[in-house]
Amino acid sequence: MNNARETIMLVDDNVSNLTIGKNLLRDKYNVFTLSSGEKLFKMLEKVRPDFIMLDIEMPEMDGYAVIKRLKADPKTAPIPVIFLTAKNDSNSELEGLSLGAVDYISKPFSPPLLMKRIELHSLIESQKRELKEYNDNLQGIVEKKTEAVFILQNVVLQTMAELVECRDDITGGHIERTRYYLQILVNAMVERNVNRELGLAWIKDRYFFVSAQLHDVGKITISDNILKKPGPLTPEEFEEMKTHTTFGAQIIDKIKQRVGGEVFLDYARIFALTHHEKWDGTGYPAGLAGEDIPLQGRLMAIADVYDALIAERPYKKPMSHERACAIIEEGKGRHFDPRLVDVFLSVSGLFERVTALSQSLMSGNAGADEKMELEKLLRPVELYPKKQ
Repeated sequence: MNNARETIMLVDDNVSNLTIGKNLLRDKYNVFTLSSGEKLFKMLEKVRPDFIMLDIEMPEMDGYAVIKRLKADPKTAPIPVIFLTAKNDSNSELEGLSLGAVDYISKPFSPPLLMKRIELHSLIESQKRELKEYNDNLQGIVEKKTEAVFILQNVVLQTMAELVECRDDITGGHIERTRYYLQILVNAMVERNVNRELGLAWIKDRYFFVSAQLHDVGKITISDNILKKPGPLTPEEFEEMKTHTTFGAQIIDKIKQRVGGEVFLDYARIFALTHHEKWDGTGYPAGLAGEDIPLQGRLMAIADVYDALIAERPYKKPMSHERACAIIEEGKGRHFDPRLVDVFLSVSGLFERVTALSQSLMSGNAGADEKMELEKLLRPVELYPKKQ
């Protein structure tokens, strides 16, 4: 508890009452005596008291008018107000308390009673401050714990994704880049209010982006002969490759059974299962069409295909950014959600830049400026201004 002397402002138009009040209180408190509401407000510009003792019956601005003005200002509203009055009726007391006063003391003062009432309210205010400090500290602890859990979950997801990528080493950096592309697409949707049109209620959930790293987790079940084949797959091999979507969902289901219904696992399952569905219904594994395909799957379809087109593979050279964009535009309304293709084309230059920055990072040649640029491109959704 704070042992510093508390400050009380005593407001009364009667000089005798001010003198008596100050003499009673000055041994324990810093006391300012003020003869009107206007003088109180001028003093409040310089000094913030712990209590205000306020007479009700004053000329020009009575106590009721003063407390209304005090409570209307966020800076002075928290200051406890004790009404002082010669009135002795319940209606006056009720009115004062309803306006926000913490107590109601009748004049003439009973010195012992006055001191005890002030000590009681001082204790209450002290306990309120301690409780607020405790709650603030507790909130800080909870936030730190929540952040620690998020970091741990992100590390686990990254580790699982890297295990897949180590097996499918021809796609080096694919999982990380597709997460970046996804962030750019979603940011662009927010800027253009497309998220409202598509009903993207979870647009600001950060778990959405980290869970995207598991979209290819099912590849861990695919044979190395297929996964690392230096050439096009046969129809039979392609059928086996297609099972990575359903196996991915099954893997995530098993994790959910053991750890519970974490929301990031729900997102991850949708990514894993639906990112190869096509707008016209010719995709896999379920042949979903149009908006029956979850939005996560429709978004990842664009990010996934773009990266596959611009990446080098043993059986093909990397395509140019321009050619990859042209292919995605050609797939508008067939492979891809037409509205999302429009969003992609509006920010395709950022895809190209992120690809270059990502490759620079992977090669170890990225400088501090490039790292900062990448972070800026991937700034959180909520920092984007909404267009009017």
